[in-house]
Amino acid sequence: MKKLKFLKSWRSIVIAVTIGVFSTLFIAFDDTDDFELAKNMDIYHTLIRELRLYYVDDIEISKVFKTSIDDMLATLDPYTVYYPESEIEDFKFMTTGQYGGIGALIRTEKDKIIIEEVYENYPAAKAGLKVGDIIKKVGDHEARTANYDDVSILMKGLPDTEIEITVLRPTDNKLYVKKLIREKITVENVPFYGMLNDNTGYIYLTGFTQNAYNEVKNALIKLKEQNANRIVLDIRSNPGGLLIEAVNIVSLFVEKGTPIVSMKGKIKNSNHNFVTTIDPVDTQIPVCVLVNRNSASASEIVSGAMQDLDRGVIVGERTYGKGLVQETRDLSYNAKLKVTTAKYYIPSGRCIQALDYTHRNPDGSVGYIPDSLISEFKTKAGRKVYNGGGVSPDVKIDESSISSISQYLFSNMIVFNYATIYASKHDSIAKPNTFTLSDQDYTQFIDYVVALKIEYKSETQKVLEELEETAKKEKYYKKAQTEIDGLKNVLKHEVKDDLLYFKDEVKDLLESEIVKRYYYRKGAILKSISENVSIKKAIEIMNDQNKYNSLLKP
Repeated sequence: MKKLKFLKSWRSIVIAVTIGVFSTLFIAFDDTDDFELAKNMDIYHTLIRELRLYYVDDIEISKVFKTSIDDMLATLDPYTVYYPESEIEDFKFMTTGQYGGIGALIRTEKDKIIIEEVYENYPAAKAGLKVGDIIKKVGDHEARTANYDDVSILMKGLPDTEIEITVLRPTDNKLYVKKLIREKITVENVPFYGMLNDNTGYIYLTGFTQNAYNEVKNALIKLKEQNANRIVLDIRSNPGGLLIEAVNIVSLFVEKGTPIVSMKGKIKNSNHNFVTTIDPVDTQIPVCVLVNRNSASASEIVSGAMQDLDRGVIVGERTYGKGLVQETRDLSYNAKLKVTTAKYYIPSGRCIQALDYTHRNPDGSVGYIPDSLISEFKTKAGRKVYNGGGVSPDVKIDESSISSISQYLFSNMIVFNYATIYASKHDSIAKPNTFTLSDQDYTQFIDYVVALKIEYKSETQKVLEELEETAKKEKYYKKAQTEIDGLKNVLKHEVKDDLLYFKDEVKDLLESEIVKRYYYRKGAILKSISENVSIKKAIEIMNDQNKYNSLLKP
């Protein structure tokens, strides 16, 4: 075998790869880690070789390698991810918000693959595909939950290429064969913006792909032209994205040259300081930033920086707590590795990372940063803020708690399926902000749910059952049996009674799902904001200038 040049770098490894087999390794050993790496690479090579030779069935090598890589990376953190060439379209979508496809979101339900959402003005909508349609075939390929990933890949492809999809429409039990031409699909970072009242503008930001800054800037300028003199920036359930987009979005509201975030990693190239380099749009307009427990990463840079700079009031729930930065490394054969390279620190100097992936528990689980390691920091004006657990809002609002019946109806697709039925019987509905189900409509929904004969337990009932089991184990059950039985009777529920008791809550879920069938995502957003408690609180705060200012002072 032709000799490879010896590399002097203490970490350098030269690996010659032949078709399907690793060749000899020549490694510079300067420490124990290098030896361990070489040893385990050799073991892995010989293990694969023996499996290929002796395992009873043929082995799908690419699948075995993908599984082993995924499991290996899972021991590090959830954000370090391997993308083989077959998944590059998904990777591109995460960073650009664009992909080639038909403009439809799919999901699995039991043994079916269902269209969950259709994007307005894209091929799926133009071809008449509907939310709730069951995908039976993509081209000649059968669509089953077992090959969900294959179906997703088949639906994507280069723009201007043809695809044939066969769907079963459950409301009429008929098969429809649709031929579509794929297009470049662009999912907006700002799917909606508008005026909440005469002077309050609202911007709903759902992602941080490449055009996020431009979309937010455009929305802000348009709202100011409509006489908005205060802004609600909604980044609830925004999972994040590109760090530079977050920096640029903050730059809309602060002076040019303001430090926003710094990165610190193991290698020097991972260390960066980001300051605003773009002229602001408005450095004085009052801003409320809405967050929740699913606001993460770039969302936390925006909300954390706005808080540290005392530039806006943060309203909602404590954010997710992702203070890690990833960058993309190119691998051979067009594969990519998204790897965590640094932690980021917002203007006060704090890192909001909540989970400690470095020091795992003995069982491999991950714990939160202990209180003993949480430190106090100060905002620009001197307000106290803390690291190690997301961004804590200035005004707390708990929106996440809903009843057990609502959770069950939503998670078990009952609301979704009934909206499909409703849409099949109504050609049109009122505008999103005025649409409401009548009492007769809701009674029909109750009848539908009761006929399903569902059974569920409330969280209170589950806790009571645990209490009963514990009482039996500790020999206290006989003493407490009367009280426990009494509580059981009090907590007994009928589905119909719960649907009436939680009518407003269930109706909101159902109306929002129905509106989406007619007015797409924008309609559902418009429907949801009219009665939202966090939005109401933000308006209330900004209507009282003294209250707004006091929240930004120590």
